Amino acid sequence: MGRHLALLLALLPACTKAPAPSTVTVFAASSLAEAFADLESAYEADHPGVDVQISYAGSQVLRLQIQQGARAEVFASANPEHVEALHTEGLAQAPTPFAANQLVVIVPADSPLTSFADLPTAERLVVGTPTVPVGRYTRELLERAEAALGPDFAATVRAHVVSEESNVRLVRAKVELGEADAAIVYRTDAASERVRAIPVPERLQVEAAYTIAAIGDPSEHARGFLALVSSPAGQRLLAQRGFVTPSD
Repeated sequence: MGRHLALLLALLPACTKAPAPSTVTVFAASSLAEAFADLESAYEADHPGVDVQISYAGSQVLRLQIQQGARAEVFASANPEHVEALHTEGLAQAPTPFAANQLVVIVPADSPLTSFADLPTAERLVVGTPTVPVGRYTRELLERAEAALGPDFAATVRAHVVSEESNVRLVRAKVELGEADAAIVYRTDAASERVRAIPVPERLQVEAAYTIAAIGDPSEHARGFLALVSSPAGQRLLAQRGFVTPSD
């Protein structure tokens, strides 16, 4: 019996479990969901045993969570000010611009609206809240429209806002569910079979700038994921989802 026990003890090191996978925790703006899922798959394919875990929400929500102590190693925001604020507070390293987006109007596929000039005829318009990046960009767009198309245009559009949502995916969902006649979202969020995109005139267009930064003292793989986002391979994945290189 003693010999059997000794043999079992000798074999224990060979039977130990494989080490748990390394985890990279990423916070990303809702509009990045598909693109960052692609980046997640690419990084994990090149680094077996690494698990990239991404939480999506409005950039302002993610910033608040980090300020309140939520564990994250990487933060990608749809508005530079959220990463800048964390950097100023010493919670994030210096941010890096990595992508840009533009606004479009989305309507149901069978909508009679065909141009941006038709927007005042939409009886139910949905936008982002003032604190979410897409909402701030939308208000900047309407200010430009007011200057270019007259106060009546912008006043009518604002009067038809029936809902303000906390992230761009919730804005899009209102149109998809038939609860809105139009909404203003990022161009990359118009990739839905249930909506049709109407472009914003270039003279009124607002560029949404995306920045990314490491939070706290990032792990080796967090730094690796950051490098992938800005690499040619990462930029190709972002471009496939409709994002463009940020302007200087």
